Amino acid sequence: MKIKLLHSAVFLALMGGALAHAQNYPTKTITMVVPFAAGGPTDTVARLVAQSMSTTLKQTVIVENVGGAGGTIGAARVAKSAPDGYTIFLHHIGQSTAPGLYRKLSYNAIDSFEPIGLVTDVPMTIVARKDFPAKDFKELLAYVKANKAKVTYANAGVGSASHLCGMLFMTAIATDLTTVPYKGTGPAMNDLLGGQVDFMCDQTTNTTSQIKGGKIKAYAVTTKTRVPTLPDLPTMNEAGLPGFEVAVWHGLYAPKGTPAPIVTQLSGALKVALKDPAVKQRFADLGTEPVAEARATPEALRAHLKSEIERWTPIIQKAGVYAD
Repeated sequence: MKIKLLHSAVFLALMGGALAHAQNYPTKTITMVVPFAAGGPTDTVARLVAQSMSTTLKQTVIVENVGGAGGTIGAARVAKSAPDGYTIFLHHIGQSTAPGLYRKLSYNAIDSFEPIGLVTDVPMTIVARKDFPAKDFKELLAYVKANKAKVTYANAGVGSASHLCGMLFMTAIATDLTTVPYKGTGPAMNDLLGGQVDFMCDQTTNTTSQIKGGKIKAYAVTTKTRVPTLPDLPTMNEAGLPGFEVAVWHGLYAPKGTPAPIVTQLSGALKVALKDPAVKQRFADLGTEPVAEARATPEALRAHLKSEIERWTPIIQKAGVYAD
C-alpha cells in the first residue's frame, strides 16, 4: 500500500511539474526544423509561419535547416529531441512517403511525433531551363522521350516532393530519365537557372517568381484546376497527361511526449499565423493558400498523415523505388 501511495505521489509530482512547465511555456527561443536546404519551398513556408507564430507566442521562432536523405535526417533529429516544445518540425508530403521509400528509418513517421496541424497544400509545376527547346507540354513529352539518354531531371533528393513527382511523371510517360539529386530544391533551382540541368517538378512556392520573371519555362501545374497566380499555365490533364495529380501538403509536428497543453498552444499559434493577412497574401503570391482552420489541428494532421501513408506506400512499392 505504501509503495502504491509513493508511486502515486511521484506521478502527481511529475504531472504537476509538467503542467507548470506548460503554463510557463514558452520562456525561450523555439527552433523550427526544416529538413531541407534554405531557399527551397518548404523553407519558404516555414519562415512565413515561424515569423507570425513568434508574435503570438511572444518568443522568437527560428528556422534551422537540417537537410539530407529526403528529409529523414531532420526528422530523426526532431524525433530524438527533448519533448519540451522548444523543437518543432515542419515537413511536407515526404513525411508520408518515407515509410515506403526507406528500408530502415530510425523513427516512426506517426508514433515518433505529436501532430500540431496542417499548414498548406501547394501545387507543383513542371518547369525547365529558360532555353529548353520544347515550347509547350506536348513538345516537352516528345523531346523527353526522343532524348531520354541525355535529358536530366533535377530533384531535391530521395523522398522529396520533387522526387515523388518525377517518379510519377516517368511512370506516367513510361520513360526513364537521368535524375540529378540535390540536398534541397533551392540548390536544384539554382542549377536549373544556370542551365546545368534540363527540367524538374517543383512547388509553386519556389517557381512562381521565377516563372513570372521569365527566368525558367513553365509547362503545366499538377493540380485538378489552374492556379490563380499562374492562370495561363494548363493543368496536366489539359496539357495531355490525364489523371496526373500531385499536391504537396505541409504539416507541423513536435517530438512524441510533448505535453498536450504545449501542443495545443502551438496549434493555436499556427491557426493565428494561417489567418495572418501578411501570411495569406504571401502564400497567394506564391501560388498557394493556408488550409482551413479545421485542418490546422493535431487530429486533422494525424488522420491525414495516416491516410497519406496508406495511399503512397503501395504506389512506391509497386514502382520498386527504395533508399537505404
